[in-house]
Amino acid sequence: MERSKAPLFSDGSEWRTAHWLALSGAFAVLALAVMWQRWGGTVEDSLAYFDTARFLRGELPFSALRAPFPYRVLMPALASWWPGDLRNGFATLNWLATTGTAIALSCLVHAAGASRPRVLLAGLLAIVSVPTYWYAPYLLSDPGAIFGRAVFALGVVSCQPWLALAGGLFATAAREENILLLGWLIVFGRVGVMRGGLVLALAAFWLFAVRWLLFPGLPSYLWVPNIGTVVAALRDQRSLMSLISAGAIVIPMALLGWKYIPTRLRPLKGILLMMAVPPLYAALSVRIEGRAIWSLYPFLIPIAVFARLPAWAGGQRARRTGDGQ
Repeated sequence: MERSKAPLFSDGSEWRTAHWLALSGAFAVLALAVMWQRWGGTVEDSLAYFDTARFLRGELPFSALRAPFPYRVLMPALASWWPGDLRNGFATLNWLATTGTAIALSCLVHAAGASRPRVLLAGLLAIVSVPTYWYAPYLLSDPGAIFGRAVFALGVVSCQPWLALAGGLFATAAREENILLLGWLIVFGRVGVMRGGLVLALAAFWLFAVRWLLFPGLPSYLWVPNIGTVVAALRDQRSLMSLISAGAIVIPMALLGWKYIPTRLRPLKGILLMMAVPPLYAALSVRIEGRAIWSLYPFLIPIAVFARLPAWAGGQRARRTGDGQ
């Protein structure tokens, strides 16, 4: 990269290593508090990931698996290797991933030169949210994928190519659509073609090996857009409420901050639009919920923390203040 690297933790500013350690501990405690009530639950998709982990432990036959969930094997595999109760181990991994996401996003906003309140807000938005309460405690692969995306975004903003590559590779191992992130690094010259191509090839081989070597012979699946799916989704109140609750805070804030973000954060705009395509396609093909918006938090939150009231709203507020005086 021909860009200046931003320090991740200490750069002579008011932030010190001790501050980051304290903040990380606070985020960990807060995430645990938010997730505790639904800790280790299984419902719908999460049961399929749970079954994948049980298969890897030798507790279920191959016939119990259903595509495409086993192909997102990273988090179930890590959970299967975790000692002790499988549900508790899976939920613990998701808690660590959620905490790591908050820390990465705070570091990202700090690397962009933001003030301390914005740095804190980035982590809080990642944790104090409906998706963290509703989905993160479940046995899902999403927290791991979101963590990988957050590390990728941190690498892009701080101009640390190794960090961006590592985050993109981890996210791809968790969910296949994240291979787009590695392609973005190469296309936009954020990493060298040789190094980026090697990591991209490694990610592609991982996806091939998982699908055709580790889990061969699963019934095929195909997502085909159709208007019936869209109509059914619009009538599904639970799905709509899930989408609204996931986006009600961060999306309006991101819109209000879109014009005001620092130069270092501008690449996140294009990445956000690119990574919004897979969930939009899924919305036309299968039922989606708030997890689709949650997956975009690593790109939405850094923009959202720079939200400002529009000029007309600020003018009305100033006039009301003047009238009150």
